[in-house]
Amino acid sequence: MSAFLPGFLVGLGLILAIGAQNAFVLRQGLRRQHVWAVTLTCGASDAVLIAAGVAGFGALAEAAPWFAPVLTIAGAAFLAWYGVRSLMRAFGSDEALVPAEGAGQDSLGRTLTVCLALTWLNPHVYLDTLVLIGSVSTQYADRFAFAAGAITASFTFFLTLGHGARLLRPIFAKPSAWRRLELGIGVLMLFLALKLVVFA
Repeated sequence: MSAFLPGFLVGLGLILAIGAQNAFVLRQGLRRQHVWAVTLTCGASDAVLIAAGVAGFGALAEAAPWFAPVLTIAGAAFLAWYGVRSLMRAFGSDEALVPAEGAGQDSLGRTLTVCLALTWLNPHVYLDTLVLIGSVSTQYADRFAFAAGAITASFTFFLTLGHGARLLRPIFAKPSAWRRLELGIGVLMLFLALKLVVFA
């Protein structure tokens, strides 16, 4: 437990930052579309990356110098595309924004493709998991307990965000609220894409 709790707190602290992945999970939770699949996919992806970081694969960027720039450009392109789609939804018809259950749902495959892209094409997720969590874990004798804590934090956060979003549904009963949400997501995605390009 001495390593599990710090791992949980470090993992939770890193994942709380508002980002593309969190915005996507929130949107899926509000629409009640494939919430279990999305939240478990996000948690499982983090688990793989955290385990890799703690196991000592944080030196990947050093071994392959081309990895980070390629990933950054690919991530920026995807975020820009997703941001434009959100802005188009924000200024589209009211019917496209009303979260009617069972209506206009994306397929599970399409939803998980977007979810995986938002996760694995984000260079910051590698910094958080492979580098930061991996390096902090070396301070503890039981590194695997530290990793278990960080992984538990990830699953806890995504499950809470995705399934807790339904509590906000009364606020999003009107199309105007969905317009503001989509507009906010679109601006966020484009900002993150620009930030990645500048970083690259």
